[in-house]
Amino acid sequence: MAFRSLGTVAAATKSLRIGLIPADGIGREVIPAARRVLEALGSDLPKLEFHDLLAGFDLFTRTGTALPSETIHVLKEECDAALFGAVSSPSRKVAGYSSPIVALRKELDLYANIRPVVAVSPNPEGKPSVDLVVVRENTECLYVKQETMTQTDSGREARATRLITERASRRIGRMAFELALARPRKKVTIIHKSNVLSVTDGLFRETVRAVPTLPEISGRFDSVTIAEQIVDSAVYRLFREPEIYDVMVAPNLYGDILSDAAAALVGSLGLVPSVNAGDSFVMGEPVHGSAPDIEGQRIANPLAAIRSAALMLRHLKYEDAANRIDTAVDHVIRDGRVLTPDLGGKSKTDEVVEAVLRRL
Repeated sequence: MAFRSLGTVAAATKSLRIGLIPADGIGREVIPAARRVLEALGSDLPKLEFHDLLAGFDLFTRTGTALPSETIHVLKEECDAALFGAVSSPSRKVAGYSSPIVALRKELDLYANIRPVVAVSPNPEGKPSVDLVVVRENTECLYVKQETMTQTDSGREARATRLITERASRRIGRMAFELALARPRKKVTIIHKSNVLSVTDGLFRETVRAVPTLPEISGRFDSVTIAEQIVDSAVYRLFREPEIYDVMVAPNLYGDILSDAAAALVGSLGLVPSVNAGDSFVMGEPVHGSAPDIEGQRIANPLAAIRSAALMLRHLKYEDAANRIDTAVDHVIRDGRVLTPDLGGKSKTDEVVEAVLRRL
């Protein structure tokens, strides 16, 4: 896979401590699958220590707490990295509830959500038609969740605050340029809507464009090409000509939408991994949601969670182990005999995991 991370944790520890947070729905099926693959890597990794941790909407309905303080404490004090499954955030307002994954990103300062989208099968020219990374700012935009509802003479009026700061835009821009520098095409496309949102998106666009000119960088990104695209036309071009994109950097909401849309180009959300990364911690997270419609049927696609584990390892500098996982997953997909229903197959979750393990 063409993704390469910054690598913030040295791969020289005697043990690797990983927090496991299955959370809701099929997260409880795919995170154990990822653990099995990690355990199968043997000497490519140090001794593995797993911490089973709680979070999620189901937990909230039982206890009134979506993200226990104990989970945060263990992640900060006892873990080197984590894997998060999926969360069932309701579409209606529920008093006292807020998304635990959003809270974790803030608590651990995981300011970048990095989502590589790669087509496994090559096009007729022998090159992947889709090979891009969406770098999504993880802490701001509308996801600050500052909403109000007021009653007016003409009915209810809802408002939401959108936050874009220079600091957050600068560091997500730096992350995007670092990723692009490690990739063959070395291109960053800034996604925005500053033709309408000239203040907020304008600040994001201007700040990211200025990253290569920062005094402390001094020519580091001279080889990286900078482009930009209005978000609505970016979605159109993503479907028409995905090969034009390399690294796409976007505010929180746009990045969320673009990466889910890009997943359609490679067959399924069940294939797309991500990591939530900061300067001192990384948490793998499959891009798919909790999928309550298939929960408990044992047909959830585990490959996105397994690939997220590989991204987590790559960020921690365990390149050989990550490459082994990616190669095994690519083989299973190309082989086509053991696939879950979202990819047109008839296999169960465990059967796909076994196929990956055999390839390992």
